[in-house]
Amino acid sequence: MDLTAKTCEPCRGGIPPLSRDEAGVYLGQVPAWAFLEGPDRIERKFEFADFAEAMAFVQKVGGLAEREGHHPDVTFGWGYCAVSFHTHKIKGLHENDFIMAAKVDALT
Repeated sequence: MDLTAKTCEPCRGGIPPLSRDEAGVYLGQVPAWAFLEGPDRIERKFEFADFAEAMAFVQKVGGLAEREGHHPDVTFGWGYCAVSFHTHKIKGLHENDFIMAAKVDALT
């Protein structure tokens, strides 16, 4: 199933994070994203023409995160934005992180 057709389900903890192999299968569905921290998180960097475009994108990402109940770490400035996902409760990656990555990709 297309990741953008799924919705995030609350992660209550008590489950292991995805293994590197499991996460790699999901990463293949969002190829512009990359593993960070072994792989405890995924990140993608976006480029924009100016600060206003970057800020407008951050606002879209924020709205999506609120609707899905799964929130990224976001850094941005003039002409750029970096978005990263991981699931705090399991200290690693969950399917929700990849669902959100696919949905963030669809915003561009």
